[in-house]
Amino acid sequence: MAELIYGEEAYKIIGKCMEVHRQLGAGFLEIVYKDALELEFTRANIPFEREKKYQILYKDVILPHCFYADFVIMNEIVLEIKATAAIASESISQTINYLAVSKCKLGLVVNFGSKSLEYKRVVF
Repeated sequence: MAELIYGEEAYKIIGKCMEVHRQLGAGFLEIVYKDALELEFTRANIPFEREKKYQILYKDVILPHCFYADFVIMNEIVLEIKATAAIASESISQTINYLAVSKCKLGLVVNFGSKSLEYKRVVF
């Protein structure tokens, strides 16, 4: 059986997300969950960048608009935070695009908006 890419790292990240959801529950805006996760990652010595900026190259031209990944963990994992009723297919597509631009191989889409924490792994 094949091993999950960044399995142990993703397990730690999802664990911190579960802790935040356990403490705050559903109903807050995304920014509140991001603030709480920043605190959790810092306390756990998990290296991260918040709102990491990526430029988009199109036909050898850098486009004027860029994107900001909610978190990039250990320079390898894109973490996208949602606070919606469910994880939408658009969120998965968005994460795939983020992975393509960032050159990261794993994305985690985590939704804090439902009664139980939801997450999806996106491998690129």
